[in-house]
Amino acid sequence: MQTRTYGELFKLIRSLAGVGSFSTSELDDIANLINRRFLQIFNESPIWPRYFVPSEKRDILALTLSGATASTDTTVNQNYKLLGSNTTGGSNVYQGATTTTVIIYNTGTAWRVDTAASAAEQASGTFTVTGGTQQFIEADTNKKDNITEVETFTPRAGTDSLLVEGKNLVPFAQTGKTTIGSFNRVFRKQPFLNQSATEYEFFLDVTGANILNIVSTTDNAAFVSYKKEFTPFDVTSGYDTSTVEVPNEFFPYLAHATYADFLRMDGQTDKAFAEEERANLAMALELEKVDIISNNNTVNKRFSTYVNRQSR
Repeated sequence: MQTRTYGELFKLIRSLAGVGSFSTSELDDIANLINRRFLQIFNESPIWPRYFVPSEKRDILALTLSGATASTDTTVNQNYKLLGSNTTGGSNVYQGATTTTVIIYNTGTAWRVDTAASAAEQASGTFTVTGGTQQFIEADTNKKDNITEVETFTPRAGTDSLLVEGKNLVPFAQTGKTTIGSFNRVFRKQPFLNQSATEYEFFLDVTGANILNIVSTTDNAAFVSYKKEFTPFDVTSGYDTSTVEVPNEFFPYLAHATYADFLRMDGQTDKAFAEEERANLAMALELEKVDIISNNNTVNKRFSTYVNRQSR
Protein backbone atom coordinates (compact mmCIF):
# COMPACT_ATOMS: atom_id res chain seq x y z
CA MET A 1 0.00 0.00 0.00
CA GLN A 2 1.11 3.55 -0.68
CA THR A 3 2.85 5.65 1.96
CA ARG A 4 4.10 9.20 2.32
CA THR A 5 6.83 10.42 4.65
CA TYR A 6 6.58 12.09 8.01
CA GLY A 7 8.72 14.90 6.63
CA GLU A 8 6.16 15.55 3.89
CA LEU A 9 3.37 15.62 6.46
CA PHE A 10 5.25 18.07 8.66
CA LYS A 11 6.02 20.37 5.73
CA LEU A 12 2.35 20.39 4.67
CA ILE A 13 1.24 21.35 8.18
CA ARG A 14 3.83 24.12 8.17
CA SER A 15 2.56 25.34 4.80
CA LEU A 16 -1.05 25.33 6.05
CA ALA A 17 0.09 27.39 9.03
CA GLY A 18 1.81 29.83 6.65
CA VAL A 19 5.06 29.96 8.62
CA GLY A 20 8.63 29.44 7.57
CA SER A 21 9.43 27.44 10.65
CA PHE A 22 8.00 26.43 14.02
CA SER A 23 9.61 27.30 17.34
CA THR A 24 11.33 24.53 19.29
CA SER A 25 8.38 24.10 21.65
CA GLU A 26 5.92 24.13 18.74
CA LEU A 27 7.82 21.34 16.98
CA ASP A 28 7.24 19.01 19.92
CA ASP A 29 3.62 20.14 20.21
CA ILE A 30 2.94 19.41 16.53
CA ALA A 31 4.52 15.95 16.85
CA ASN A 32 2.28 15.17 19.83
CA LEU A 33 -0.80 16.42 18.01
CA ILE A 34 0.02 14.27 14.97
CA ASN A 35 0.14 11.16 17.18
CA ARG A 36 -3.11 12.18 18.87
CA ARG A 37 -4.87 12.39 15.52
CA PHE A 38 -3.16 9.25 14.25
CA LEU A 39 -4.67 7.29 17.15
CA GLN A 40 -8.07 8.86 16.51
CA ILE A 41 -8.31 7.81 12.86
CA PHE A 42 -6.73 4.42 13.62
CA ASN A 43 -9.62 3.74 16.02
CA GLU A 44 -12.32 4.83 13.56
CA SER A 45 -12.50 1.41 11.86
CA PRO A 46 -11.74 -2.16 13.00
CA ILE A 47 -10.86 -3.21 9.46
CA TRP A 48 -8.48 -0.66 7.96
CA PRO A 49 -6.90 -2.84 5.23
CA ARG A 50 -3.39 -1.82 6.27
CA TYR A 51 -3.87 -3.02 9.84
CA PHE A 52 -6.38 -5.86 9.44
CA VAL A 53 -5.20 -9.49 9.45
CA PRO A 54 -7.81 -12.06 8.35
CA SER A 55 -7.94 -15.63 9.69
CA GLU A 56 -4.41 -16.13 11.02
CA LYS A 57 -3.69 -19.41 12.78
CA ARG A 58 -3.03 -18.90 16.50
CA ASP A 59 -2.25 -21.26 19.37
CA ILE A 60 -4.96 -21.98 21.94
CA LEU A 61 -3.51 -22.07 25.44
CA ALA A 62 -5.19 -24.90 27.34
CA LEU A 63 -3.72 -24.62 30.85
CA THR A 64 -2.23 -22.20 33.34
CA LEU A 65 0.00 -23.46 36.15
CA SER A 66 0.82 -21.41 39.23
CA GLY A 67 2.06 -22.02 42.74
CA ALA A 68 5.67 -23.01 42.11
CA THR A 69 8.02 -21.10 44.41
CA ALA A 70 11.77 -20.95 44.88
CA SER A 71 11.71 -24.47 46.29
CA THR A 72 11.09 -25.71 42.74
CA ASP A 73 11.74 -24.32 39.28
CA THR A 74 9.44 -21.28 38.94
CA THR A 75 9.40 -21.51 35.12
CA VAL A 76 6.57 -23.97 35.79
CA ASN A 77 4.36 -20.90 36.43
CA GLN A 78 3.15 -20.14 32.91
CA ASN A 79 0.56 -20.88 30.23
CA TYR A 80 0.64 -24.15 28.31
CA LYS A 81 -0.51 -25.16 24.85
CA LEU A 82 -1.79 -28.60 23.96
CA LEU A 83 0.57 -30.45 21.62
CA GLY A 84 -1.48 -33.62 21.13
CA SER A 85 -1.81 -37.16 22.42
CA ASN A 86 0.95 -39.06 24.19
CA THR A 87 2.41 -41.88 22.08
CA THR A 88 2.38 -44.21 25.07
CA GLY A 89 -1.32 -43.70 25.84
CA GLY A 90 -4.44 -41.64 25.35
CA SER A 91 -3.49 -38.73 27.62
CA ASN A 92 -2.46 -35.31 26.34
CA VAL A 93 0.96 -33.67 26.21
CA TYR A 94 1.30 -29.95 27.05
CA GLN A 95 4.21 -27.61 26.38
CA GLY A 96 5.05 -24.29 28.06
CA ALA A 97 4.15 -21.29 25.92
CA THR A 98 6.98 -19.15 27.30
CA THR A 99 9.58 -21.71 28.43
CA THR A 100 9.06 -24.49 25.91
CA THR A 101 11.27 -26.99 27.76
CA VAL A 102 8.63 -27.39 30.48
CA ILE A 103 6.46 -30.38 29.56
CA ILE A 104 3.32 -31.79 31.22
CA TYR A 105 2.54 -35.42 30.47
CA ASN A 106 1.21 -38.64 31.95
CA THR A 107 3.78 -41.35 32.70
CA GLY A 108 1.06 -43.99 32.54
CA THR A 109 0.65 -43.98 36.28
CA ALA A 110 0.55 -40.25 37.16
CA TRP A 111 0.60 -36.72 35.73
CA ARG A 112 4.05 -35.16 35.86
CA VAL A 113 5.59 -31.71 35.22
CA ASP A 114 9.20 -31.73 34.01
CA THR A 115 11.70 -29.03 33.17
CA ALA A 116 14.52 -29.52 30.64
CA ALA A 117 12.21 -31.93 28.82
CA SER A 118 11.10 -32.25 25.19
CA ALA A 119 8.30 -33.73 23.12
CA ALA A 120 8.88 -35.00 19.58
CA GLU A 121 6.04 -35.42 17.10
CA GLN A 122 5.82 -38.87 15.52
CA ALA A 123 4.62 -39.89 12.09
CA SER A 124 1.33 -40.95 13.67
CA GLY A 125 0.77 -37.38 14.91
CA THR A 126 1.29 -38.33 18.55
CA PHE A 127 4.09 -37.00 20.76
CA THR A 128 6.86 -38.91 22.50
CA VAL A 129 8.13 -37.22 25.65
CA THR A 130 11.76 -37.28 26.71
CA GLY A 131 11.54 -36.56 30.41
CA GLY A 132 13.79 -34.04 32.12
CA THR A 133 13.90 -32.98 35.75
CA GLN A 134 10.75 -33.79 37.67
CA GLN A 135 9.24 -30.75 39.40
CA PHE A 136 5.76 -32.00 40.29
CA ILE A 137 4.00 -35.37 40.16
CA GLU A 138 0.38 -36.31 40.83
CA ALA A 139 -0.14 -37.38 44.45
CA ASP A 140 -3.83 -38.35 44.30
CA THR A 141 -4.59 -41.91 45.40
CA ASN A 142 -7.15 -42.25 42.64
CA LYS A 143 -5.31 -41.09 39.53
CA LYS A 144 -7.14 -38.71 37.20
CA ASP A 145 -7.56 -38.91 33.43
CA ASN A 146 -7.58 -35.13 33.08
CA ILE A 147 -4.85 -32.99 34.63
CA THR A 148 -7.34 -30.28 35.58
CA GLU A 149 -9.02 -32.80 37.90
CA VAL A 150 -5.85 -33.57 39.89
CA GLU A 151 -6.26 -32.41 43.47
CA THR A 152 -2.72 -32.67 44.84
CA PHE A 153 0.77 -32.58 43.33
CA THR A 154 3.93 -33.54 45.17
CA PRO A 155 6.78 -31.19 44.18
CA ARG A 156 10.42 -32.10 44.24
CA ALA A 157 10.98 -30.17 47.49
CA GLY A 158 7.60 -31.11 48.93
CA THR A 159 6.47 -27.58 49.92
CA ASP A 160 4.73 -25.99 46.93
CA SER A 161 1.04 -26.13 46.12
CA LEU A 162 0.59 -26.37 42.36
CA LEU A 163 -2.60 -24.93 40.93
CA VAL A 164 -3.87 -26.00 37.50
CA GLU A 165 -6.47 -23.91 35.68
CA GLY A 166 -8.05 -25.07 32.45
CA LYS A 167 -8.79 -22.47 29.79
CA ASN A 168 -9.19 -21.93 26.06
CA LEU A 169 -7.21 -18.75 25.58
CA VAL A 170 -5.86 -17.08 22.46
CA PRO A 171 -3.33 -14.57 23.85
CA PHE A 172 -2.62 -11.13 22.39
CA ALA A 173 1.03 -12.01 21.88
CA GLN A 174 2.54 -15.16 20.38
CA THR A 175 6.18 -15.74 19.51
CA GLY A 176 6.79 -15.23 15.80
CA LYS A 177 3.43 -13.53 15.25
CA THR A 178 2.29 -9.91 15.12
CA THR A 179 0.86 -8.77 18.45
CA ILE A 180 -2.94 -8.48 18.34
CA GLY A 181 -4.33 -5.03 19.05
CA SER A 182 -8.02 -5.98 18.99
CA PHE A 183 -9.83 -9.21 18.20
CA ASN A 184 -12.40 -9.18 15.39
CA ARG A 185 -13.59 -12.77 14.88
CA VAL A 186 -12.39 -16.24 15.94
CA PHE A 187 -13.00 -19.42 13.92
CA ARG A 188 -12.31 -23.11 14.49
CA LYS A 189 -10.96 -23.66 10.96
CA GLN A 190 -9.71 -21.30 8.26
CA PRO A 191 -12.67 -19.25 6.99
CA PHE A 192 -13.17 -17.29 3.77
CA LEU A 193 -11.44 -19.98 1.72
CA ASN A 194 -13.39 -22.99 0.48
CA GLN A 195 -16.16 -23.74 2.96
CA SER A 196 -18.02 -22.68 6.08
CA ALA A 197 -16.17 -22.57 9.40
CA THR A 198 -17.54 -22.65 12.93
CA GLU A 199 -17.25 -19.23 14.50
CA TYR A 200 -16.61 -18.93 18.23
CA GLU A 201 -18.03 -16.50 20.72
CA PHE A 202 -15.38 -15.13 23.07
CA PHE A 203 -14.79 -12.67 25.85
CA LEU A 204 -11.70 -10.57 26.43
CA ASP A 205 -9.53 -10.10 29.47
CA VAL A 206 -6.08 -8.64 29.94
CA THR A 207 -4.45 -11.82 28.59
CA GLY A 208 -6.44 -12.29 25.38
CA ALA A 209 -9.60 -13.87 23.94
CA ASN A 210 -11.22 -16.62 26.00
CA ILE A 211 -13.14 -18.92 23.65
CA LEU A 212 -16.61 -20.04 24.73
CA ASN A 213 -18.09 -23.46 23.99
CA ILE A 214 -15.08 -24.81 22.12
CA VAL A 215 -16.06 -27.66 19.78
CA SER A 216 -13.31 -30.04 20.93
CA THR A 217 -10.99 -29.86 23.92
CA THR A 218 -8.33 -31.42 21.70
CA ASP A 219 -8.25 -28.38 19.39
CA ASN A 220 -4.91 -26.65 19.85
CA ALA A 221 -5.33 -23.76 17.39
CA ALA A 222 -7.91 -21.28 16.14
CA PHE A 223 -8.04 -18.87 13.22
CA VAL A 224 -8.24 -15.26 14.34
CA SER A 225 -9.17 -12.15 12.38
CA TYR A 226 -7.73 -9.15 14.18
CA LYS A 227 -6.49 -5.60 14.00
CA LYS A 228 -2.82 -4.91 14.68
CA GLU A 229 -1.90 -2.86 17.71
CA PHE A 230 -1.38 0.88 17.39
CA THR A 231 2.18 2.16 17.11
CA PRO A 232 2.64 5.95 17.27
CA PHE A 233 5.17 7.80 15.15
CA ASP A 234 8.50 7.89 16.97
CA VAL A 235 10.02 11.12 15.64
CA THR A 236 11.79 13.43 18.07
CA SER A 237 14.05 15.43 15.75
CA GLY A 238 14.54 16.20 12.07
CA TYR A 239 10.78 16.47 11.76
CA ASP A 240 10.64 17.92 8.24
CA THR A 241 13.23 15.50 6.84
CA SER A 242 12.04 12.30 8.55
CA THR A 243 11.49 9.32 6.25
CA VAL A 244 9.21 7.50 8.71
CA GLU A 245 6.31 6.10 6.69
CA VAL A 246 2.85 7.65 7.00
CA PRO A 247 -0.18 5.74 5.60
CA ASN A 248 -1.26 7.53 2.44
CA GLU A 249 -4.94 7.00 3.27
CA PHE A 250 -4.47 8.91 6.55
CA PHE A 251 -2.28 11.69 5.17
CA PRO A 252 -4.92 14.37 4.36
CA TYR A 253 -6.75 13.83 7.63
CA LEU A 254 -3.57 14.02 9.71
CA ALA A 255 -2.50 17.24 8.03
CA HIS A 256 -5.78 19.14 8.36
CA ALA A 257 -6.72 17.75 11.79
CA THR A 258 -3.31 18.56 13.25
CA TYR A 259 -3.46 22.05 11.76
CA ALA A 260 -6.90 22.49 13.34
CA ASP A 261 -5.42 21.55 16.70
CA PHE A 262 -2.59 24.02 16.13
CA LEU A 263 -5.11 26.79 15.42
CA ARG A 264 -6.95 26.01 18.66
CA MET A 265 -3.67 26.06 20.52
CA ASP A 266 -3.10 29.52 19.01
CA GLY A 267 -6.57 30.72 20.01
CA GLN A 268 -7.95 30.82 16.45
CA THR A 269 -11.05 28.74 17.14
CA ASP A 270 -13.15 29.91 14.17
CA LYS A 271 -10.46 28.92 11.69
CA ALA A 272 -9.99 25.66 13.62
CA PHE A 273 -13.67 24.70 13.10
CA ALA A 274 -13.32 25.18 9.33
CA GLU A 275 -10.13 23.13 9.22
CA GLU A 276 -11.75 20.41 11.33
CA GLU A 277 -14.48 20.09 8.69
CA ARG A 278 -11.85 19.53 6.00
CA ALA A 279 -10.22 16.87 8.15
CA ASN A 280 -13.52 15.10 8.85
CA LEU A 281 -14.36 15.08 5.15
CA ALA A 282 -11.01 13.46 4.36
CA MET A 283 -11.64 10.79 7.01
CA ALA A 284 -15.21 10.20 5.83
CA LEU A 285 -14.00 9.53 2.28
CA GLU A 286 -11.58 6.88 3.52
CA LEU A 287 -14.18 5.28 5.79
CA GLU A 288 -16.59 5.13 2.86
CA LYS A 289 -14.06 3.08 0.89
CA VAL A 290 -13.82 0.62 3.79
CA ASP A 291 -17.63 0.44 4.07
CA ILE A 292 -18.01 -0.33 0.37
CA ILE A 293 -15.53 -3.19 0.66
CA SER A 294 -17.18 -4.47 3.86
CA ASN A 295 -20.63 -4.51 2.27
CA ASN A 296 -19.40 -6.86 -0.42
CA ASN A 297 -17.79 -9.51 1.76
CA THR A 298 -18.16 -11.22 5.14
CA VAL A 299 -14.88 -10.28 6.80
CA ASN A 300 -16.50 -7.95 9.33
CA LYS A 301 -19.98 -9.45 9.63
CA ARG A 302 -21.79 -12.74 10.06
CA PHE A 303 -25.00 -14.24 8.76
CA SER A 304 -27.60 -15.02 11.42
CA THR A 305 -30.95 -16.83 11.21
CA TYR A 306 -33.18 -18.44 13.81
CA VAL A 307 -31.49 -21.80 13.21
CA ASN A 308 -27.86 -20.88 12.68
CA ARG A 309 -25.19 -18.33 13.30
CA GLN A 310 -22.11 -19.05 11.31
CA SER A 311 -19.69 -17.66 8.76
CA ARG A 312 -20.47 -18.72 5.20
